Amino acid sequence: MSKLLNYKLEGKRTSSVILLLHGLFGNLDNLGILSRNFKQHYQTLSVDLRNHGLSFHSNIHNYEIMAKDVVTLLMHLDFDHIHIIGHSMGGKVAMKVATLIEKKISTLIILDISPVQYFRKQDDNMLKGLLLIKQQKLDNRSKALKVLAEYIKEQSIRQFFNKSLYLNNKGIICWRFNIDAINNNYESILGWKSISLISIPTIFIKGANSDYILPKHKENIQKQLSNSEIHSISNTGHWLHVENPIQIIKIIQKFIKKNS
Repeated sequence: MSKLLNYKLEGKRTSSVILLLHGLFGNLDNLGILSRNFKQHYQTLSVDLRNHGLSFHSNIHNYEIMAKDVVTLLMHLDFDHIHIIGHSMGGKVAMKVATLIEKKISTLIILDISPVQYFRKQDDNMLKGLLLIKQQKLDNRSKALKVLAEYIKEQSIRQFFNKSLYLNNKGIICWRFNIDAINNNYESILGWKSISLISIPTIFIKGANSDYILPKHKENIQKQLSNSEIHSISNTGHWLHVENPIQIIKIIQKFIKKNS
C-alpha cells in the first residue's frame, strides 16, 4: 500500500472539500489562515507534501510523484468534488493533480505561481545555509538562527524557516523538511513539464509586487488551462495570503461560489 501524506481534516463533512497545498519548505499550517475561514462552511483538507512537515521523506521529489501522493490521499478519503488552493510549489502540484483526476476537480485556485520553468536567483546561498545547519549538528535553536542570518538577510524569511526547526531525541537541531532531497531535486522544483490542456475553472491570484506570474507567462497559462483568469492583488508579494488574507478570501469565496 502506498504511503499516505500527513494531513489535517477540518469542518463538517459536505459533498465537497477544499484542499490546501503549501509551498516549498512549508507545511500544512502555512495556509492555516485560509483553512480557518473556509472550515466554517466547507470541509478543509490540509496536507504536508512529501519531504515536508510530518509526511514521509524520499529521495524522489518532482511534481508528477507529488501529484500522485495527493491523489492517493484523496482516493483514500473518498472525495469527489474538490476545490484546490495551492501556493507556489503547491500550486504546481495542484495543476498536476488536476490532470490525473480532472473530473473530480471543481476549481483550481493558484496562488502566485505559473506553470513555467523558473531559474535560480539567489537560492544557492540560501540552500548553503540550510544545509550547513544540518551538517553542523547544533544543539540549540539560537545557534541555528545565528548561522542562518549569515546566509539569509531578510528577517521575515528567517522567521519562516524558524518554524521548521526542532530538537530531535538526540538533542540535535534538525529541519522538518528533507533538505537533502530538496537540494538534490531543486532543478525539478524550479522546472515544469507542460500539462495537457484542461478546462477546469482556474484562477491565478498574483501578488502585484511578485515576479512569479508575469505578462509573458499568460500564453503558457492559456495553452495549459483554457478556462483560466488572472487576478492581481496590489501591495502584496509572494506571500499574498499572509499579507492580505481578507481580500484573498473574498476572491476565493466568490470564485468557488460561481463555479459550484
